[in-house]
Amino acid sequence: MLVNGEWARDFQPRHSTSENGDFIREESRFRNWITADGSSGFKAEKGRYHLFAALICPWASRTLMVRKLKRLDDVVSLTILDPRVTEKVWRFGRFADSFPGSEADPLYGSHYLYEIYLRAKSDYTGEITVPVLWDKKLQTIVNNESSEIIRMFNSGFGELADNSIDLYPSHFRAEIDHLNEQLYDRFNNGVYRAGFAESQSAYESAVSNVFSTLDEINQLLEGQQYLIGNQLTETDIRTFVTLIRFEAAYYGLFKTNLHHLYEYPNIRRYVETIYHLPGIAETVNIEHIKAGYYSIKDLNPSGIVPVGPESLW
Repeated sequence: MLVNGEWARDFQPRHSTSENGDFIREESRFRNWITADGSSGFKAEKGRYHLFAALICPWASRTLMVRKLKRLDDVVSLTILDPRVTEKVWRFGRFADSFPGSEADPLYGSHYLYEIYLRAKSDYTGEITVPVLWDKKLQTIVNNESSEIIRMFNSGFGELADNSIDLYPSHFRAEIDHLNEQLYDRFNNGVYRAGFAESQSAYESAVSNVFSTLDEINQLLEGQQYLIGNQLTETDIRTFVTLIRFEAAYYGLFKTNLHHLYEYPNIRRYVETIYHLPGIAETVNIEHIKAGYYSIKDLNPSGIVPVGPESLW
């Protein structure tokens, strides 16, 4: 963690906890917006923006999925970080022991992602998180909140993007927003609340929410391919990134082990459907996911990474 631009605290997975031991996530600090006309101060331009992401991270993977679906590969460049968290959190793939598939910083030759934060704000105070959407023209961070980045990718790039796909259609927005909120608290962040709980009651409450939500997702998918309006929306993206990590990380390491996902037939079909959409498989790397989560010393002090599962399903 940085305080006034100085390294003040080595990585801790629990940003903070409530009085009853419940995990609390820190809010993102950079919240600017890209628009097609540039009225926001950040105009959509090919080659201007760069995304820093980690394949372990579900929040970062949301942005990778939408970047693929909207065909922004040649518009927004990308760097994949080492999945293993260190004392200084995210590092680039420029070390002798860098994890396969991680990449060096092509812009500044940085060693760690926190150096990018300091380029944007020399007195930055806060956690160092992915994803980070960087503006190469203004030399600053546009946004580090995944839920906003995916909406920018969906609608902020105008004709530079594939507009045959709309992940936030106007006629479903109220329903999308409502379900997103429920899923975030009880499922997307719920698995973290279980894994990082510091009391039995906080853990059991989180696990209960995770599996009641899985029951609801399975029911919503009865007779339809996607969660809302039977068409792909950002809610499906937000749901998929947690589901695809469940067996490889959350079931064991986070102790969310009441049921396996293969016990939910509709969810199994749903994940397979999304995984096989064009480009999505490229955003999923189970070896990065396992290496990243099992590098968290608070949860796995030995650092041993499980060899399985042999199959996601």
